[in-house]
Amino acid sequence: MLRTIKALTSQTCEGSTERLLQLCFGYFASYIATGMLVKYFTMGAPGMNEVEYLVYSTFGGSLVCLVVVIWLKWYKLQSARRVKILGMDLPYEVLYIVPSGVCTAVVIPTTTMMYLLPISVMVAMTIMRATIIIISRIVDEIQIRQGILHKKVYWEENVAVVFALMAASMQMVFVKPGDFDFVRNFAAMAILSSYILAYGIRIYIMNYYKNTRPKGVKQDNKGFFAIEQFSAAATMALVCLALYYFVSAGDSKGPIALYQAAFNEPDVFWRWAVLAGTAYGIGAFFSVFLFMFQGRTATFAGLVNRLTSLVAGTGATLLTCFLLKIGKAPKTADWVGLIFIFVAVYFLARAEKRRSQELIATHELEPCAPKA
Repeated sequence: MLRTIKALTSQTCEGSTERLLQLCFGYFASYIATGMLVKYFTMGAPGMNEVEYLVYSTFGGSLVCLVVVIWLKWYKLQSARRVKILGMDLPYEVLYIVPSGVCTAVVIPTTTMMYLLPISVMVAMTIMRATIIIISRIVDEIQIRQGILHKKVYWEENVAVVFALMAASMQMVFVKPGDFDFVRNFAAMAILSSYILAYGIRIYIMNYYKNTRPKGVKQDNKGFFAIEQFSAAATMALVCLALYYFVSAGDSKGPIALYQAAFNEPDVFWRWAVLAGTAYGIGAFFSVFLFMFQGRTATFAGLVNRLTSLVAGTGATLLTCFLLKIGKAPKTADWVGLIFIFVAVYFLARAEKRRSQELIATHELEPCAPKA
């Protein structure tokens, strides 16, 4: 335990297990904050509706991402070659990182919109978590067959996938009649399909970038993140303007009317909601860097990302229930799912040990020099 804490609080090497633990810890903490703040603003004292909170918190999350990447100049992506685009000399990778950002702009709002439609929240969470795990495994298989990924997926990773899916699906024991009626709702299916398709394309692009770095060219995750955020922010801004100026509000209680009202009649707590959204923005850094973690398969990285969020979700539920007195405590299925998560983590730890040794043997990862 002491060694783990020391690893989390010390400087670490790129691609090392210690760096992986640091990213997990950061994602875990930011995810708990995000989960608690969502429930506080929508179910607690502020009483903000979900659409209002989506608008304000998304702005805060995007803003913190943009401020950081501009302030630290992460946008100077290290590239193997340059191309001319509209008279500008840009990294070649921009051609596919920009589409990844467009997909990000789809993922961010649809994640919340799924909770606003006639669909069981429990079913929505199961679908969102399970699909990312499955997509990550499919991406590995595709890129292995394409000759892009030259690593094999360890059997430990495949076993971890099974237990992770079991953990994500535990809520299905509480399925009630009508929980799956959303399949006959066009809006619900359109949003769900958009979420799955956008996330699938994005994970493929992330791993395409990671697995096609020429020898001697750094895997610049910060540069990737910066360009992706610029693209996502621009896409969301255009869509927001279109929804505000060119789409009829219709039903006064409908999502579009509530969206437009968030600007026309801002909630008194809107500034605090924007500030709360920075937790989501901070979590985006850790999330992306986990998905793109150096030398690991999409299966492994996707599992680490989703399992961290699953544990954090349980933690957020507990803290919200006992500290904020909002919502209900985790059910039996949540605790059983947590056991499956820890089993999956055990197999992931075995896979990580093997992968680290492999990367060191192939000189893709250099052992960290002892600290003075």
